[in-house]
Amino acid sequence: MASHGVPRTRSAGAKTGNARLIELDNIKEYQSLVELVNTKIRDHQYTIETLDLISKVLKWNPEYYTIWNHRRLVLQHQLSFPATTPPTEPTAGQGFNKGRYDSPLDLITGDLQFLVPLLRKFPKCYWIWNYRLWLLQQSTAHLFIATALKLWREELGLIDKMLSLDSRNFHGWGYRRTVIAALESSGLDRKDHRASSGAGWSRVEDEFTYTTKMIKTDLSNFSAWHSRTKLIPRLLDERKADIVTRRGTLDDELALIKEALYTDPYDQSLWFYHAYLMCTFDPKIAQGSMVPNLTNGCRVGYVIKELEMLQDLRECAEDCKWVYQALLQYTTLQHLLKGESLAAVKGDLAQWLSELRKLDPLRNGRWDDLCKNLDVETEGPTPI
Repeated sequence: MASHGVPRTRSAGAKTGNARLIELDNIKEYQSLVELVNTKIRDHQYTIETLDLISKVLKWNPEYYTIWNHRRLVLQHQLSFPATTPPTEPTAGQGFNKGRYDSPLDLITGDLQFLVPLLRKFPKCYWIWNYRLWLLQQSTAHLFIATALKLWREELGLIDKMLSLDSRNFHGWGYRRTVIAALESSGLDRKDHRASSGAGWSRVEDEFTYTTKMIKTDLSNFSAWHSRTKLIPRLLDERKADIVTRRGTLDDELALIKEALYTDPYDQSLWFYHAYLMCTFDPKIAQGSMVPNLTNGCRVGYVIKELEMLQDLRECAEDCKWVYQALLQYTTLQHLLKGESLAAVKGDLAQWLSELRKLDPLRNGRWDDLCKNLDVETEGPTPI
């Protein structure tokens, strides 16, 4: 089994008697460790020793979200005291297992480093990503702004590394957007650091370039396409783009997605982005699009051009349901824009719906509903 093309670790087959005994011993050790940690938290023993024990539990099982909350309690307690010793440099991955870190910087950087091996081993564990973000927020609250800013900026390097290992890890993409938003926020925006660090400056241009790079590396990257939909409106607003520039951007994006669709017309993520661009031509929802004030004639012209592309695509991907769905949607839109009846194209609509019944019989209820709304008849549902 694979996720986004990244193989999962296969579980071992049937265990031998000795292996089973070792596993039972490990389970007992884990349960004893969890009980010890819970006891210390109940007794409010928010010490470095407790933090070390929590580290051991998380190495066993990072999905135990309650233990992450215990870790927050201990760290908050430790951060409430002033440093009593000079800062030390923990080694990578060491966390709190050795030594004692009394300064807020040591506490936070030590914990950030402790998480790196966990993220590499469990890159899709929500609790690790959530806790790492919480740590960075603590850096903003407890450290000098220049120091906190350095930690936030270094996260981009970590995210680049994680996405190079799995470019479609949506946890990494969501985390990247959060880090970028923090770097752009007023919390890290100080006049004495702006000039040298770029804190508080918009990074929309750089992020747009980054999505382009990731898409060209792998077209089937839903997260990259999704990020692009969030960036384009800001990009155009910050460029103070006029209608000519906006149309130019729209044309570029349509050309990009057209090339992608011809490369792999069966990729769902590409059709979602194409649908996002096509919202520009629907008067009911065009207000939030990249070119909200197109004339009706321009919208019709764009839709006709896209329908020609879809017809051409159908010839080389006649078993692709996404093509037929798009033909149905945008043929209907074309006639709506022209103020024309669908009578002249009912034969085409019925044919496309029949194809959808064959290709996707699990959604026969949906196709029945479309037949009713479009007032067309097709052959009965395909038996499942």
